[in-house]
Amino acid sequence: MQIWKRNLWVCWFGMFMTGVGMSQIAPVLPLFIKELGIENASWISQLSGVAFGVTYIISAIFSPIWGRSADKYGRKPMLLRASLGMAIVIGCMGFAPNVYWLIGLKLLQGVITGYGTACTTLIATQTSKEHSGWALGTLSTANIAGSLLGPLIGGLIEEHFGMQNIFYITGSFMFIAFLTTLFFVKETFVRTEKKVPSFKEVWAQVPQPSLTITLFITYFVMSIATYSVQPVLTVFVDQIARNLGHVALISGAIFSASGLANIIAAPRLGKLSDKIGAHQIMLFTLIVAGILFIPQAFVHNPWELMALRFLLGLAAGGLNPSVNVLLKKITPSNLTGRVFGLNMSAAYLGVFGGSVLGGQIAGHFGVRYVFLVTGALLLMNAIWVYFKVYGKLQREKLLE
Repeated sequence: MQIWKRNLWVCWFGMFMTGVGMSQIAPVLPLFIKELGIENASWISQLSGVAFGVTYIISAIFSPIWGRSADKYGRKPMLLRASLGMAIVIGCMGFAPNVYWLIGLKLLQGVITGYGTACTTLIATQTSKEHSGWALGTLSTANIAGSLLGPLIGGLIEEHFGMQNIFYITGSFMFIAFLTTLFFVKETFVRTEKKVPSFKEVWAQVPQPSLTITLFITYFVMSIATYSVQPVLTVFVDQIARNLGHVALISGAIFSASGLANIIAAPRLGKLSDKIGAHQIMLFTLIVAGILFIPQAFVHNPWELMALRFLLGLAAGGLNPSVNVLLKKITPSNLTGRVFGLNMSAAYLGVFGGSVLGGQIAGHFGVRYVFLVTGALLLMNAIWVYFKVYGKLQREKLLE
């Protein structure tokens, strides 16, 4: 097997487990906090929000730092640092004596993350132009699938093995990711510069800053759309289930439907982007995803919602790889790590912003409005992308 393909599959497994590790605690977090001695329901909700959100906020801050380190020291060392660090920190959460230790460990988890940034940078720099869309599309399914399936996996582990074993089992999987990275990922890294430039110097070298910012914002909006529904989905399913029972299991299945569709679609849409252009795939999937959010507000049973979430997953599968392919195309190779680090920061901020936005809209206007507002955001982003990305790249293509 070619080195870049082997690296791709090893990184896929590591990114999947990282996504699971970041999200698997979500469905059991309030229960675990209660088990740690907090009885007041309001206080449990507040601490759950802090514990869930702090990881992503800190990750947004540190992701560019680890991206810079990847450009300086190589991508494989960053993969090893992040996977081993995540294995230790997540495993230690099972030993947390109180909620404050848990929040501290979640904060530390945000500090040491960066596996996804290093993976994306490694695959983007090793893969040839004709395969980059397929490779980055395949890689993108790992983190998305891990994030969407993480809550379901966490719930299943808790039900069959106990709450603390969620952390021990996930930590063990992250350690396996560390070992596979150590023995199977190959990188020939040569530093092209002795002094690592500052952020200002890096940004001055970015050839198309306006286009780059547009791609960052698109990644941010995409993350908002993915996570705006997450904190309220179980509540919505409970409203439309009409005493079916097993609400948590049905909600997990609906999340899984979207993740499964993403796994199916992303490599294929990435491969298609290699043929017709990533900018066309990005615009098309933004429009389709925005439209598909709207009917979700009017469903009457969980199965209609599941079908629409599956279709949404098929459409959204083209967004992540399209952004990464375009970033790779317009970014010099010596800046790839830092630019992808900034892009990952936009994603983490979108996760936090989407969770907060969804909860606030549901609290003030009702859960159905979450779908309408999210769809409107995607469609507005599509209009902006049409003028800032699609039109610009189409003109450049015609001039070639």
